[in-house]
Amino acid sequence: MEIQALESVPPSGPAEGAKKLAWLNPAVAITVALLATFMGICKVKDDNIVQAMQQAQADKLDHWQFYQARNIREEIAKSTLVQLRLQALTAPANVQRAYEEQILVYGALAREQAEKKNEIKAQAEKDQATYDALNFRDDQFDLSDALIAIAISLLAVASLTQLPWLYILALLPSGFGVIMGTAGLAGWAIHPDTLIKLLS
Repeated sequence: MEIQALESVPPSGPAEGAKKLAWLNPAVAITVALLATFMGICKVKDDNIVQAMQQAQADKLDHWQFYQARNIREEIAKSTLVQLRLQALTAPANVQRAYEEQILVYGALAREQAEKKNEIKAQAEKDQATYDALNFRDDQFDLSDALIAIAISLLAVASLTQLPWLYILALLPSGFGVIMGTAGLAGWAIHPDTLIKLLS
């Protein structure tokens, strides 16, 4: 009995499907590389912003401490001024001039401390405004990092499972993450408060 060789079987469905999805892994690799590069650029800028925030916070605390010191000096000068005025009422005539001179000195000191106190208060409030503005941008970078991290995770799963719809789904957080990162880099006023409050 003669055994005939089996005729070659044409490629079945799975092989054809693999050819159709040949684009998926390169697309995932390119997308991940671009997102990782963008994240790296944003990270450098975000780190600089965080350092500036720390400096603004330190400056604010220093200025409020100086404000308290000026306030104490002003109150001491005012208290001394009141005492001198009261003592001057009952002091002998030969020392009245000395009291008047000290009253002028402590009056000028109280006014000087009040002016300097107000200047320092303005500086502390400016430091707070600087901190808030920097924190606004830091929030943008934080949200960008979170969204791009989610996107990279989805891209990894899309590559493993070979599901094209999962790759397309990953582009949504990718796009929003890139928008938020670009907003942080360019100083745009995009700030989804509800989402940021949820994550903070």
